[in-house]
Amino acid sequence: MAAITPEELNLLIEQTYKVENEFNELKASYAHLQDTVEKVVEFLPNAVWILHKEDETVFLQNSHARDLWQLLKLLEYKEEDYEIKFNDHSFLIKSSAYQDKLMLSAIDITEQKRKENLATMGQMAAHLSHEIRNPIGAISLMSSTLKKRVIPENIPIVEEIQRSVHRIERIIKATLMFSKGVEAHKKEFLWSELRESLNLSIDYYGYAKEITFIFPDEDFKLNGDKDLLEMLFSNFIANAIDAIEADDNEEGVVEIRHEKEGKKHIFFIYDSGVAIENEKELFEAFKSTKVKGNGLGLVLSRQIAEAHNGTVSLCDGLKKCFKIVIA
Repeated sequence: MAAITPEELNLLIEQTYKVENEFNELKASYAHLQDTVEKVVEFLPNAVWILHKEDETVFLQNSHARDLWQLLKLLEYKEEDYEIKFNDHSFLIKSSAYQDKLMLSAIDITEQKRKENLATMGQMAAHLSHEIRNPIGAISLMSSTLKKRVIPENIPIVEEIQRSVHRIERIIKATLMFSKGVEAHKKEFLWSELRESLNLSIDYYGYAKEITFIFPDEDFKLNGDKDLLEMLFSNFIANAIDAIEADDNEEGVVEIRHEKEGKKHIFFIYDSGVAIENEKELFEAFKSTKVKGNGLGLVLSRQIAEAHNGTVSLCDGLKKCFKIVIA
């Protein structure tokens, strides 16, 4: 065997270094690519699992997938997308296969499904409200006529019919407004005008217990839609009356306090009735925290406040107090 010359040895060493450098560059490039893929997968808003097809062990996953590791046990590869319910959430499952890898993706569509259901319920409720409106109007008219003709002993019965009709009319009005959306037509009016309308609304609502209503005595100007603001305050007052009726005490208090902060009017509505059971469902449509509710009163009240560049929220630290801001 011929001896390797120094020149050939140097060339071999150079080639070895060159191969090693190329290998290190390739390794660095692969590590960079792997890091990029991991970052892209982590960046995705949905849960992603990449599995070894042979034994379905996890090759790569993002943090959303780690949080939903129990969901992975319920998933299977399908050519078509499908939906699955897990922990009160709805997920859209997508899957694909490539060579020896299988990818599964879970997208949380709970909010999308909720909005679709609300839209459907709103359409149905609006249709029913239109159908009910005419007979309710006829009953209201006939009860007014009947009240003038019955003997005095029967007047309380007719008045109870009128109060029941008034409740139904409020529900119909709220349902139709929810389906169409809130639009405020603003003009200046006095608080005393609104207070007078609220007192009439209280008389129509009806209640069995001794309830004291405390409203601001001072008069001040408001710039807004009087009818909408009457609905807003009436909703809270009705809720307060129901809370007091559900309480063990035979007496109760509903109080509205007013403050002025620049151009903003801030109202605090308090009642002495039972505490709110589920704060999370307060402003969710068609979910009511009380037996008599239809789940639209507080939702519409918030929308009315927002139409007046304002807000509705629970008072800090108090469960039976709401803060209403009207700009």
